Amino acid sequence: MANYKEIVTKAVISKGKKLFTTTNQVHVSNPSTILGCWVINHSFQGNKSGNDIVIDGSYDVNIWYSYDNDTKTDVLKETNTYHEVVHMREVDDITGDEIIVRSLKQPNCVKVDIEGDTIHYTIEKELGIELVGDIKVKIEANDEEDPWDDILEEEKKQETISQNIDQVNEEFIEDTI
Repeated sequence: MANYKEIVTKAVISKGKKLFTTTNQVHVSNPSTILGCWVINHSFQGNKSGNDIVIDGSYDVNIWYSYDNDTKTDVLKETNTYHEVVHMREVDDITGDEIIVRSLKQPNCVKVDIEGDTIHYTIEKELGIELVGDIKVKIEANDEEDPWDDILEEEKKQETISQNIDQVNEEFIEDTI
């Protein structure tokens, strides 16, 4: 019969990724053309709530647009916050105690439209989530136990040192002066 040992270690017990798409709108006076849209300063943090992972984050959106029949330009700056809830499956009733959230695809503006005095823009981001927890791994162990090393007491160590000193050949070193 085989002998088994258990090793307790941290491991990724569940992971997944999700693409999030958000459409927002902002009102401006007499916009004509969208010249560009950038998303910067993305920050986020994940927390566990039951079987769900709650991700709270924010990013800044900068929309460059022209107005007054393309005679003037301006940059609209807006900070967007988000609260995403993701359900993670847990494996074999093991509960994770650490959440790792990564941005797999930084927030990016994928569509911008003008409708009257309103600019509609769509932001896409992809987040990867890992749930880390303690897990037990069973390994087959050899039936033979490793031999025990002898531990010398302090007195025996001193005897060994003095025996080695007695064996030193004093004529080995020549006087070179």
